[in-house]
Amino acid sequence: MRLLKNSTKLQFVVTLLALQLAVGCTSSRRLIYFQSPPLATDTLKTATRFVPVIQPGDIISVRVSSLSPEATTFFNPMATSLPADRLLTPSTISSLPELSGYLVDPAGSIELPLIGKISISGLTTAQAADRIRGQLKEYLKEPTVNVRNQNFRVSVMGEVAHPSLFTIPNERITLLEALSLAGDITIYGRRDNVLLIREENGQQSFIRLDLTSRDLFHSPYYYLHPNDVLYIEPGKARVANADRTYQLLPIALSALSFLAIIFSRF
Repeated sequence: MRLLKNSTKLQFVVTLLALQLAVGCTSSRRLIYFQSPPLATDTLKTATRFVPVIQPGDIISVRVSSLSPEATTFFNPMATSLPADRLLTPSTISSLPELSGYLVDPAGSIELPLIGKISISGLTTAQAADRIRGQLKEYLKEPTVNVRNQNFRVSVMGEVAHPSLFTIPNERITLLEALSLAGDITIYGRRDNVLLIREENGQQSFIRLDLTSRDLFHSPYYYLHPNDVLYIEPGKARVANADRTYQLLPIALSALSFLAIIFSRF
């Protein structure tokens, strides 16, 4: 009789544990990106590509070459610049060398040797290179100029595998590429309520995006801007899972103690 009662209690504990695990289970449909009716093929027009422009506070790398190598070195800073394939993360930021280049002042200008101040705010890097090249023709023979923005960065936070701050060397990144850099959204993250934080004209904008819909591809927020922040909100399953940890711990300890007592009597 006692063994039967113990068996009934054991079944009760197992059932209770199973019910606790079942609470907060995530629907598989909520994990699927870009949902649409089943079709063999499908096409969708994407958003217009975003082309960033130089703004005050940017760090601009200027690399000059010409048919006069000795004179060219005068225009190139000696400090080490950020490699094109290097991703800037909190774990490596302290080990990076100081970025070489020119800080765009509040008036939107940089100051180059001999040339002096030149306004480049509001220009793309290609347009800035053309403007600088025109000024250098007075000093160099057949100059070529390469300009890059060294602080195009985006942040990805919340329920992703590797939340971090990323530097984008090619000055172009989509929302999906940023999530890929961060290791994708975890199973606990909400794909239907992604928060994009963007600063424009001195104001912070908070935009909610639904990654389960294909409308994302023609959204004006498909391409990220410098200093954008993506925040992935935890879903109910994550909250329930955190709560279950505290709820199941005493139950699990009681169950283990109960099993230990049973086996000690055989």
